[in-house]
Order: sequence, then C-alpha cells, then structure tokens
Amino acid sequence: MAQDRGEYTARDIQVLEGLEAVRRRPGMYIGSTDERGLHHLVSEIVDNSIDEAMAGYCDRIEVTIGADNTVTVADNGRGIPVDIHPTTRKPALETVMTVLHAGGKFGGGGYRVSGGLHGVGASVVNALSSWMRIDVKRDGKVHRQEYVRGVPQGPVTVVGEATDTGTTSTYRADETIFGAIDHDFDALLQRFRETAYLNKGLLIRAQDERTDREMSFYFEGGINSFVRQLNRNKTVIHPKPIAIARQMNGTSVEASLQYNDAYAESIYTFANCINTVDGGTHLTGFRSALTRALNDYSRRAKFLKEDDANLTGEDVREGLVAVVSVKLVEPQFEGQTKAKLGNAEVKGQVESAVAESLGIFLDEHPAEAKRIIEKCLTSARAREAARKARDLVIRKGALEGGTLPGKLADCSEKDPGLSELFLVEGDSAGGSAKQGRDRRFQAILPLRGKILNVEKAPPDKMLTHEEIRALITALGANIADQMDLNKLRYHRVIIMTDADVDGAHIRTLLLTFFFRQMKDLITNGHLYIAQPPLFRIQAGKEHHWVYSEPEKDILLAQIKDGKKAEVQRYKGLGEMNPEQLWETTMNPATRTLLQVNVDDMAKADEIFSILMGDEVPPRKHFIQAHAKSVKNLDI
Repeated sequence: MAQDRGEYTARDIQVLEGLEAVRRRPGMYIGSTDERGLHHLVSEIVDNSIDEAMAGYCDRIEVTIGADNTVTVADNGRGIPVDIHPTTRKPALETVMTVLHAGGKFGGGGYRVSGGLHGVGASVVNALSSWMRIDVKRDGKVHRQEYVRGVPQGPVTVVGEATDTGTTSTYRADETIFGAIDHDFDALLQRFRETAYLNKGLLIRAQDERTDREMSFYFEGGINSFVRQLNRNKTVIHPKPIAIARQMNGTSVEASLQYNDAYAESIYTFANCINTVDGGTHLTGFRSALTRALNDYSRRAKFLKEDDANLTGEDVREGLVAVVSVKLVEPQFEGQTKAKLGNAEVKGQVESAVAESLGIFLDEHPAEAKRIIEKCLTSARAREAARKARDLVIRKGALEGGTLPGKLADCSEKDPGLSELFLVEGDSAGGSAKQGRDRRFQAILPLRGKILNVEKAPPDKMLTHEEIRALITALGANIADQMDLNKLRYHRVIIMTDADVDGAHIRTLLLTFFFRQMKDLITNGHLYIAQPPLFRIQAGKEHHWVYSEPEKDILLAQIKDGKKAEVQRYKGLGEMNPEQLWETTMNPATRTLLQVNVDDMAKADEIFSILMGDEVPPRKHFIQAHAKSVKNLDI
C-alpha cells in the first residue's frame, strides 16, 4: 500500500518578499550571527565609503560606536543618489537600502572598481538592524530616510541645507538576530588600519563612545608603510621595502616586499581592498614573478653558475614579508566571503608588473640585491639540508607512509573525520590519558619535554628533532608546502597540557609549530585546546570540578559553610586518575574544547615573531605593556 505523502501544492511554496529572506537566513548573507557577523555589518557600510575613496571621491571616513552600541559611518563622498530610479520608481536611496542586488557596481558607471560586488551590503545591514537612518548630503540639501527592520518609515525627505557632500549611515543591529550587541573596538580598528594602508591618503577616524577611545589612521606611504609595520620587530635584510606600482590593462597592481633574517614567509593579498586570505591568481602571479626575477638576476650577476640549479619558490620566499594589492573592474571572488580571487587574467598582469619592476630594482641597487640573493642562497642550502634530513627520516619510515611512532597509542577508528589525537605533556599524563580515553576514536601522543622553538630553528634542525618528527608522522599530512590535508589521520588535534607555566610554554611552542609549519590545520578548524579543571571542590558528599578562579569563588559563596569545603588545586594532568581525566577533559559529552582560529593573520604573525623570535627588546616591551592584563600568574 502506498504511503500517504500528504497534499503538496503551490500553496506550500513560500515566497519571501523584500528583505524578509535576509532576516530568515542571515547566515547566507553575512556568514554567521556571532561577533564576526556583527562586525561584518560594519564592514559592509564602511566598504561602501571605501569604494567612494577608490573612485577618487572620498578622502575621509569616520566610524563611531555609540554608547548604546549603535554604529555611525560618515564619509565625504558624493552621497547616494536620491533621484527617482527608472525601474523601481522610487528614490535611488530607498532602492539601494531596501532592494537586494541594487547598487552602483553592476556596470552602470557609478564605480570603476569596488569591493562590494553583490549589491546586497547596505540592504542586508538594513534588514538585520532594528533601526537605521541614512542622511545624504547632496545638491545643497540633507536628505533623510529612516527604517525599522528594513522597512521605510516614510519617504525620503529634505531635513536641512548642506554645503558639502557625503553619506552618513547610523544603525543598531537587531538583538533578536544577534543576541547581546557588543562590538569589539580593537578588532574593528585592525580592519580600519589595514584599509588605510591600502588607500594612501585616506583618513579613517574611529571613535568608541563606550570607553572614550579614539584612533585615526592615515598612511602617505600606503602598503610600503604596511610592510614596514609588519617587519618592525624583525631584523631586515635591506633598509627599505621594494615598491611596485603599475597599471596593467585597466588593473592597478601594487606590491611591496622586504626580507628579514627569519624563516617564515608572510604574504598578504588584497583585491579591491578585500583581504583575500586564501590568495588567488594575484598571489600565484606574484610568486611566479618573484622566483623568475631573482633567478634571472642571479644568473646575470653570476651568483648562480651554469651548473647550479635554479632557486626554488621556497628559497626566494623564506624571510619574505610582502603585500600585494590589485584593483580591478570586475573581480571574480570564490564564494560570498570573497576569500580567493579567481580572475585568470590577473595572474599574468601581476606577474608582468612584478617581474619587470623587481628586475629593474635589482639592477639599480646591487648592494641590496646581493644581500637578498645571499639570503636566498642560504635558504637553498638549508632547504637541501632539510631535504636530506627528510629523506633520511622517510627512509626510516618516520614522516609519511611509514611506521607510526612507537609512543603513539592509536585508536581503532579509521575514519579521520571521527578520530581525534590528544597531544599530552609527558609520560605521567600520557599514562592517565591512555587509560582514561575511549580507545575507539581517541589516540594519545605523549611528548617528552618542551619541543623545539621552530621560530628560531632552520628547517633541517627542525626535522631532526625527535618530538617534532613523531608529531608530523602521527598526523600523516606532512608540513609546509608539502602539506596535504587529505592525508590527515585525525580531524581533531587537541593540545592537552598542564595548567601551569610549563604547560603554557609547551602549548605556545606547539602553537608556534602549527602556525609556522601546518597553518592549514588551523585555518581548516582542526586544532583545539583542551580545558582541564583547575580545582576540585568537595562539599560533604558532593564534588564539583571548577575551571577558573572566579568560578571557584562563586561556587564557594553558594555552598553552605563554603570556608569548610575542601579545595584541591590541580596543576598537572597526572594528578588526576584516568576516570577523573575522562570525566573532566576528554569525554565529548562533558568536556570543553577551545577551537584555535586566526582572525587577523598579520597580527598573529607579529605576536609569534615578538614572543618566540630572537629579538629581545620587542619581547620585553610586550611583556611590560601587557603585565597588568595577566589573568593567571603561576609563581
């Protein structure tokens, strides 16, 4: 007998009018409704002002976070048009603010280049705000329209006279969508600073009325200033960044690069002022040009003899800090998040501009060129030593495709998506973890002592370090440019160290290794930090696990006769028996894990360089500057 499937007719097809679709599915438009999504709203409005700046009509943007977490963005651009739109028969301002995919960025001549392509920015912010107001100064008058959850509360009206032009947008994000509204001013400042670097001569002023803080950004040097900032705590190979600026078939290509004496590569790419964190064709073109130009010069200047092999991409990018910025008419981004540029023609444009300009610089600056080439040749020798070390390790079956390290207590599950690996400090904690784990899907790798600080170590030394070799082998995905996440044996890699100074140091060394050598592990959400308890509080027949000092104080205040409760402080995982370790830290049903992610790659790069690099003065300054913000001091 056929199953009754119920009546399914045209009446069951729901059509969401206007901006209702945005409110019903906000994640489709802004990614999430957490703090990141909240900040995305700010970026959408600021990006509209930046588009005016890139078009040459705006040189000042002011952003204010109000005491009640309202956001105001004001610019001195042309102002959103207010005349009647020929299609909608409504003022252009109302059309832009209430109709998806309506804007001046679809080839109508409003913008030559822009960051906003989809025409959804302003209307999405409007839809996701409990209240919004737009003031447009244009044609000698101030025009205004207000909205509630995207719905106009009246027509566009003239509310005053104006002697200049510009747009001021004020809104409050909707708490029914985002929950508690609380903007992170420091996170927003980083975005504004980055934007000012990419648009030399643009002033961005930010103010936080909640804390009475104010910051202004203005960089006459543009991305050269950006590179100098990135290298400020490092020893540079040549005194000034190499600046490249060319127009290539309608595409503006800017690049700035400078070498330091460290081992990490740091290249930041932007397309129409959007941070393309996953790179794209402009990054590919830049890398190809860099390798070609340095090899060509090395041959011309006889640094490389006829029988010598060419420098590789790895050789020429070791210790490199670079910023690549392209501005083009119709960028093609992969995905709504615009993390990767896909325009095929940009590769050739960037490659031509960079190779030609860099070649000229090297010919005209032989002293700087010599230092750069010597740095690359040193990298090549270290790479060859690392290759021999890696080959030796592989022959012994200890990097990929061979025998797993003997200290690894593996799990029986063969699906990486269901498996997790705990990186545990020492044999004592390792023993408790091995006994307390669920052997079906939890693997344990004890690490003896503190692993090598890879920030200070060349690749060949790193690969001869026993604990690092064991770690690479256990994960199975290799490192650096050879990393392949398809071979990753565990999709959750969990750092589980003691809650003391030594544990924090080991955790930091591991984070340094992953950030420098296995960054894809972080960016793809595979790295976690376990949260073991700090205290066990016994009150009569009941016991409680407590994970912070404030939580302990609150619990003791709630317990009757709390001065009589028995408080035990845990510093080492080995102090817990296997059952306790499982209950508090390893059981997926009750544990707390912190996922490691990087919101600001440039800032993270700087912090690792300061804290883990060779330069002592920047580290001392950092410690002094942040001494008062220390939460847990173990002395």
